[in-house]
Amino acid sequence: MIANSVLGVIFSNMHEEKVRELTETRTMGSVPFGGRYRLIDFALSNMVNSGINKVGVITKSNYQSLMDHLGSGKAWDLSRKREGLYILPPFSSGASDHNSRLDSLASVMNFLSHSNEKYVLMTDSDYVCNIDLRQMMQAHIQSGADVTLAYHYGHIPEHFAEPISYEIDPDGMIRGALVQPKVDGACNYGLPMLLMDRELMMKLVSDCVSRNLYSFQRDFIQRNIPNYHFHGYEFKGFICSICSMNDYFESNMALMQPKVRSELFNPNRPIYTKVRDDMPTRYGLGSEVSNSLIADGCVIEGAVENCVLFRGVHIGKNSKVTNCVIMQDSMIGQNCKLDYVIMDKDVTIKDDRSLMGFQSYPVFISKGSVV
Repeated sequence: MIANSVLGVIFSNMHEEKVRELTETRTMGSVPFGGRYRLIDFALSNMVNSGINKVGVITKSNYQSLMDHLGSGKAWDLSRKREGLYILPPFSSGASDHNSRLDSLASVMNFLSHSNEKYVLMTDSDYVCNIDLRQMMQAHIQSGADVTLAYHYGHIPEHFAEPISYEIDPDGMIRGALVQPKVDGACNYGLPMLLMDRELMMKLVSDCVSRNLYSFQRDFIQRNIPNYHFHGYEFKGFICSICSMNDYFESNMALMQPKVRSELFNPNRPIYTKVRDDMPTRYGLGSEVSNSLIADGCVIEGAVENCVLFRGVHIGKNSKVTNCVIMQDSMIGQNCKLDYVIMDKDVTIKDDRSLMGFQSYPVFISKGSVV
């Protein structure tokens, strides 16, 4: 398959209620991650690295920070005279009481109908992985499938937003799907990636909406498996879904593992993001840093251990910060002690403060707070 015959569609707002603390002032796609990235960077970079040059980003609310981050799409080589990056703001399709994936697709039907690409690749932005989508495209062509669904073999994450498992033949054909399955062991659980013919997708979406059916899993996938050829594509690499605050914390901490970093940040398939030029990080006399990811522009005068620090973070003298995720331009005063804390942007921690959470329940401090 020629990748420029594929239209990319990214849902920037799916499952925001799972991490309400982080999405109160932003959409899911613009949630910061890993010291310098946003969650949408991974989905967008996966598409660009696979040769897709037209991507529509569906938004719903709180998308000002997303627009500021994406801009014209230049960082992803999507700032073009033809095709490129499209921001698709909310437009009601007449079913305003629904906020489902199908309703979102129905609201951008005009964008889909005016596109010339043969195929559509849809994905969410609430996961972190580096996948070669060209292999998924090749598998779709070789199988002759109407729809190709990505899946991962393993245990379904505890707080997974839309759990669905597939019954797959040895030849890869999907025979059935279980929505909200009650399984104890490993299974073929679905990932938020789908590849299919654009005209067929428009037909199925219109059919579901006209029947007042708005469950993507039950009405779009499960109901149509007997009628069309559904094929499964197994992704065997590292992937983590952001389904809770604990998932967000653990996925950031996973970056401390060299194996995870080497797979997620593959130099052959780089993850692009908006560039912010800043000075190098400055380490003061007596500072101590171990097993941490430190972005540029930070000032470290205390001790940092097992942390992810975003750009412009300041750690005061005699302060000790362990097992924390500290976002952009936050300030920590002197003689502070922080353990298992997630700090949003522009937070100020005054001198002589102590905050402590637990690995399964980190303390969260909202954007712009003063403690």
